[in-house]
Amino acid sequence: MKSFYHFLMRYRQPDDKSELARFANEAYTDHSFPKQSADYHEISSYLEMNGHYINNMATFDHAWDLYLQHEQS
Repeated sequence: MKSFYHFLMRYRQPDDKSELARFANEAYTDHSFPKQSADYHEISSYLEMNGHYINNMATFDHAWDLYLQHEQS
């Protein structure tokens, strides 16, 4: 299973203004992001405490759902 961060990087687009692209772009520059993790609770807790760049945790939940769908296919 690939890490969530690895999956999220597919949405990294400098010119895209969507919430998902913004999240991916900001996670890329966050040197403390748990890059090797595939654990929802670890990443969610990290973002709640340190994810000043994510406006709404629903963006993370949406990205997580996409991640699970991708990993199951």
